Amino acid sequence: MRFSIEHQDGASRARAGVLELAHGPVQTPVFMPVGTNATVKAIPHELLEAMGVQILLGNAYHLYLRPGAEVLRRCGGLHSFMSWRGNILTDSGGYQIFSLAANRTIEEQGALFRSHLNGSLHRLSPEDVVDFQLLLGSDVLMPLDLCTPVGISAEEAAEALERTARWAARSLQRWRAAPDGTRGCLFGIIQGNFFPDLRRRSAELTLELGFPGYAIGGLSVGEPFAVFQELLALTSGMIPDPLPRYLMGVGTPEYILEAVGSGIDMVDCVFPTRTARNAQAFTRQGTISLKNEASRLSSQPIDPSCLCPTCRRYSRAYLRHLYKCREILAAILATQHNLYFLQDLMRSIREAIRENQFARFKREFLQRYESGIDKAERNAEQ
Repeated sequence: MRFSIEHQDGASRARAGVLELAHGPVQTPVFMPVGTNATVKAIPHELLEAMGVQILLGNAYHLYLRPGAEVLRRCGGLHSFMSWRGNILTDSGGYQIFSLAANRTIEEQGALFRSHLNGSLHRLSPEDVVDFQLLLGSDVLMPLDLCTPVGISAEEAAEALERTARWAARSLQRWRAAPDGTRGCLFGIIQGNFFPDLRRRSAELTLELGFPGYAIGGLSVGEPFAVFQELLALTSGMIPDPLPRYLMGVGTPEYILEAVGSGIDMVDCVFPTRTARNAQAFTRQGTISLKNEASRLSSQPIDPSCLCPTCRRYSRAYLRHLYKCREILAAILATQHNLYFLQDLMRSIREAIRENQFARFKREFLQRYESGIDKAERNAEQ
């Protein structure tokens, strides 16, 4: 991996760069679509390629359970299995294991859990998780970490971050032992819950290990936006400028713009694809519901200023009809639009950074976007 910053915005920490990975360069800042089960739901790969997607996500936990290591090994790794030519970042599955609170036990050695698919018992250590991602051939790997919920005590959060740091050291040792040219790039994950002093402690411990890149976990999980802003700025500010910064789980324009302004280079989220399947679509005037009565007679596209194939061809009235009839095409067309919208937003962000106009771009974009959200909410109440 090689990361280079091509331009730093003059009035913020936003920067435009290139992340060189095994399957090609990635222009940053970048939004990465989530393909949990080796597929970005409701959209074929050729459409992702056509809109310029250079990297997407898979999830080691889900792929470990199904199709499993044997299938993926025989198929030559994840890229070959899913026929994806670009880069792949794989999440370790730490969050998924965390969400199985009733069916898992956390030990120093790793996690003991029961599959959400069939109840089978599994044990995964930090080393196991690295080994499986090496088998996948991931371009960017994430170590097993210990996620923590909102509302826990500082003592519980401190214990979790200390264990995450110990697991990170073991993961890094295992990754470094893999042969050159086969191991992708392993990022460290900074946790610390919602305690600023613990965020600092987690960053210090993880940075000491010397990962080639760093992710920020445990934010954008329902906390007030002001808290998100504070802890994001704090944590991102501790990661040295020459290293890529990845904020996990962010996928709406207001959060993406805040992240980029804080120096984040990579973000991901299931939000744009999940909401598309539920008839929610991005526009430059806020999000809209394509099931609403307002779309019934509308010959307008989702967003008149959007150049995606969905907006160039189909009306809101037609899309509403598809949703009402529960046609599969509805999810496909809305997913294509939402992902194109975010890819276009990232292109505009990168251009604004290079022109030292990011702050102005952010302000003007959010003025339109948030006023549209307010209007949509008022209409829904009426």
